[in-house]
Amino acid sequence: MTTQEALIASIKEQTLLAEITALSGWDALTGMPKDAGHFRADIDAYLAEKTFQVATGAKRQQLLADFKQDASGLDAFGQLVFAKAQKDFDVTGKLPEKDYIDFQRTLSEAQDFWAQAREANDYTIFQPYVEKIIAYLKQFIPLWQANEATPYDVLLNQYEPGLNVAKLDAVFDELKAGIMALRTQLQTDGTTPDSHFLSRRITKDQQKAYALAASQRLGYDLNKGRLDDTIHPFMEALNRDDARITTRWDEHNFQMAVLGIFHEAGHGLFEQNVAAKYDDVRAVMPISMSIHESQSLFNEVMIGRSKAFWQVEYPKMQATFAPTFDDITFETFYRGWIKTEATLIRTEADPLTYPLHIIIRYEIEKAIFNDNVPVADLPQLWRDKYQEYLGLTVPDDLTGILQDIHWAGGSFGYFPSYALGHLYAAQFMSTMKKTLDFDQIYASGDYTPIFAWRREHIWQHGGAVDPGEILVTVTGEALNPKYWLDVMQQLYATAYQLPHARG
Repeated sequence: MTTQEALIASIKEQTLLAEITALSGWDALTGMPKDAGHFRADIDAYLAEKTFQVATGAKRQQLLADFKQDASGLDAFGQLVFAKAQKDFDVTGKLPEKDYIDFQRTLSEAQDFWAQAREANDYTIFQPYVEKIIAYLKQFIPLWQANEATPYDVLLNQYEPGLNVAKLDAVFDELKAGIMALRTQLQTDGTTPDSHFLSRRITKDQQKAYALAASQRLGYDLNKGRLDDTIHPFMEALNRDDARITTRWDEHNFQMAVLGIFHEAGHGLFEQNVAAKYDDVRAVMPISMSIHESQSLFNEVMIGRSKAFWQVEYPKMQATFAPTFDDITFETFYRGWIKTEATLIRTEADPLTYPLHIIIRYEIEKAIFNDNVPVADLPQLWRDKYQEYLGLTVPDDLTGILQDIHWAGGSFGYFPSYALGHLYAAQFMSTMKKTLDFDQIYASGDYTPIFAWRREHIWQHGGAVDPGEILVTVTGEALNPKYWLDVMQQLYATAYQLPHARG
């Protein structure tokens, strides 16, 4: 007899394979020897084969078919698991096994060639793998496509259910207009903050000591996590008791690592606080990327750029970095901390210009899949977009098209989740302020109420609830960019001392 327990046991096997794959991926980017990439690709391909067989094999197909015919043996949790497992099968099960495994091998190899290309500052080393990955995705899209209007919609929908080009174009048009208007206002009416002191030398050990201590105050549990060095910061979660974060360091740009660790710890907080009942079925319940990013960006921007937060944290940072900032007053520090300035590197961008980096990537990906732009043309397209949106000349591939690891991982369609994450974070903050006094919480030095609210309303649900439903349930309305634009206006009006600055 087909039972709910049998379905969960099958998914647990898939979840365990996913944990092993995640561990391999983390190691490849933190400690794997430089020459080990080829052998690691064999390991990853083997794991992909086993995962595919579990997720799409005869046993899983029979379980799904039985419950599709008669779901009376499922309780409410079982019905949720069945629905998620069916959705997972509908994606992976439509791909030929050999092509799926070859694709996973290609992704494993691509990350190694991406790193080599970065080291040589030469996109052409990585270009053949970009071409291979895009070719695979263009082969898979017709197999996945249901009622999506464009090929790129199919990829967007995999990271954010229901997302499409039409919706994003409207949201991004509103964002672009708001960002450009505020940037113009700051340039014409604002007083530009002094930020030169942020380039003073802070050792890696000092940065690490402060950023980890602050992240722990925000709730990140180092008994269930760790911090390692990498080229491109990321968080990798094996399970709720093992959510690892990474960063990169620059002794003359400590802001990058501090905010980067806040960001990745936000991802880690989410993973560490998913309800235990989802432990065995995580493989078919991935957390929406936009909701995940909303929590990392909540840490980085809603908290990490808050004046009330830094009134409490700056003395602690000063003490850790002593005597480097002993001569810098809080007001000088905070205004410099908030300064907006166009940058070439997405991960170093301030909150106001960050969405422009995402819009650039979105428009390039849309051109790849909807307009068939040649891969060889991408570096020039990248340079053109940076000149158009940020007024910057991209000098080389390293600070241009090679800066992100996402394409090496096949994550086309992911980038818009970052922009949506910014918007979700601001909308969540607006709702939280109705019941939480953030100034009082920060002043107390005990940030537990913020942690508890996020765990109750967002984290514990993991990937069980779609992002749109979470947003409406928590905030009472669908996505509304005005909350983010309001936050930006308030943040920068204060830092730039605009006349009639709103609280």
